[in-house]
Amino acid sequence: MIGVDLAKNVFQLHGASMTGQMQFRKKLSRQGFFKFMAEQPPAVVVMEACGSAHYWAREMTRLGHEVKLIAPHYVKPFVKRQKNDAADAEAIVIAAQRPEMRFVDPKSAEQQSRAILFRARERLVHQRTELVNALRACLYEYGHVVPQGIHQIRRIAEILDAPNSDLPDLMREECRDLLEQIAEKTVRIDARTGKIKAQTAEADMARRLQTIPGVGPLTALAVEAFAPPMENFRCGRDFAAWLGLVPRQFSSGGKERLGRISKAGQPDIRRLLIIGAMSRLNWLGRKSIPEGSWLARIAARKPRMIVAIALANKMARTIWAMLTKNEDYRVPAQVPAA
Repeated sequence: MIGVDLAKNVFQLHGASMTGQMQFRKKLSRQGFFKFMAEQPPAVVVMEACGSAHYWAREMTRLGHEVKLIAPHYVKPFVKRQKNDAADAEAIVIAAQRPEMRFVDPKSAEQQSRAILFRARERLVHQRTELVNALRACLYEYGHVVPQGIHQIRRIAEILDAPNSDLPDLMREECRDLLEQIAEKTVRIDARTGKIKAQTAEADMARRLQTIPGVGPLTALAVEAFAPPMENFRCGRDFAAWLGLVPRQFSSGGKERLGRISKAGQPDIRRLLIIGAMSRLNWLGRKSIPEGSWLARIAARKPRMIVAIALANKMARTIWAMLTKNEDYRVPAQVPAA
């Protein structure tokens, strides 16, 4: 077993037998690392699931090695005293030898490409939101209070173009420049959204996911890009727990204490599932909720955010069931009230 502490230029290796005896320690350059691993007989190569780890996992698999990736926070408890590259590489090997350890599945190049597309759109949305808030702050300095939201841009433009406005000309010029930047970001966001819709229209998995009420192209792409194969989870609840959509436990002494959701898993899928659930609970989405259904009953007696999280949990379980059985979404049969 060879533990690798990845870096941009200098890699630290820790070789050990499968029973834990140390065999070697090496510090290699990027080129030397690839050459050294190409000369090694097939081994179990263990790395932290960090930057470039999936690329190196594909390269090591191509050389005939078995690759395992570990989440960095699972390695940290095994670091002895001082933190350095050699200690990190040793801790990676020790953690990988634990029988109960959980590993991360390496991603394919296509999965990483979809993830980059998703992140590019998210980054542009954040940048546009920053520009909108800066524009609102400028207007607030002159007594104009504008609500939040990108849909308020037209209202802001009307304030700047008002003929009887008391705003200084210099301030108007700067605000119009911000409006132009926002319009440019919107064009870029729409282009990325079009690419995402095209990607999800071609993939059978994404098409199947979009048959679930509340799941759109963004959520389908996020599941395809960030989620591991559903066969890794024993049941739908395990997938929901991986997303952080289950209560956080503070249990001790045989007494069960449950808190808010753990938020311990993949944040993008979790956020999009909750947004999709909220869309089903607004005034327009409520029209499609059958009377007497599970969702209608819980929505009548619980706050909307709690209902949205419960529905997101149910959507996650539905995704697991659909992908493991290769089926489209089926509307659940209504059980008559007793």
